[in-house]
Amino acid sequence: MSAVLEVKNLHIAFGGVKAVDGLSFDVHAKQIVAVIGPNGAGKTSAFNCITGFYKPTAGEVLLKGAAITGKRPADIAAAGVSRTFQNLRLFPDLTVLDNVRAGMHLYGGQNWADAIFHTPRFKRSEAAYTEEAHRWLDFVGYTGPRGVPIRNLAYGQQKQVEIARALARKSDLLLLDEPAAGLNYSEKQRLLELCHRIRNLGTAIVLIEHDMGLVMEVSERIVVMNFGREIAEGTPAEVKANPAVIEAYLGRDEDGEVQSHGDA
Repeated sequence: MSAVLEVKNLHIAFGGVKAVDGLSFDVHAKQIVAVIGPNGAGKTSAFNCITGFYKPTAGEVLLKGAAITGKRPADIAAAGVSRTFQNLRLFPDLTVLDNVRAGMHLYGGQNWADAIFHTPRFKRSEAAYTEEAHRWLDFVGYTGPRGVPIRNLAYGQQKQVEIARALARKSDLLLLDEPAAGLNYSEKQRLLELCHRIRNLGTAIVLIEHDMGLVMEVSERIVVMNFGREIAEGTPAEVKANPAVIEAYLGRDEDGEVQSHGDA
């Protein structure tokens, strides 16, 4: 079965600093892959290359076999890629429903004349958008108010809305940038269950995450980066036991020995 996402020998440098240096991995439908590494390892830079926010200096990104390397973010989103951000990118003064509805414009079929003159097609589309937004909010487990500005919500609820908006785009690939950051234990457990439900839709998931407990539990494969380079890839058990991963996270003492053998 062909991969949904293929990253091949990806490179990007900023002023001589190699933020991503030869990264390669692939992701298939209904698969959850985590990209982990210490702060500054190049994880978010890799995400930005995949989604078009950065243009790689070398390498290739393929989506369902078609090259998307260096394309505009809007074009990559239209091709079937959705993402969330480490720092939430919501519209604070729009309602919860309108934030989710904003994720549907790529396939709505409206044009400018429909919007200006409120044609029957516009009214049908708006009603369908609203129904779909409620469905995705239900899917992610959001139980709060839906007609209030997003800025009125707690942080964990805002994260749910951002994921609902990403899912509303009906993409083949979902990139989650630190989805567990700032969440409490029960919220993280709900996130873990949500990732499994998203995978069961047929969606491929790639996540950046620092919570190693969640990573080890939710991921089928893990890619480990350090100083821009991929230093390991494998199952959670393989990665957890990899000496290069242990060293990257824990360092070595003056005698060259790994300082501790706690969880990666």
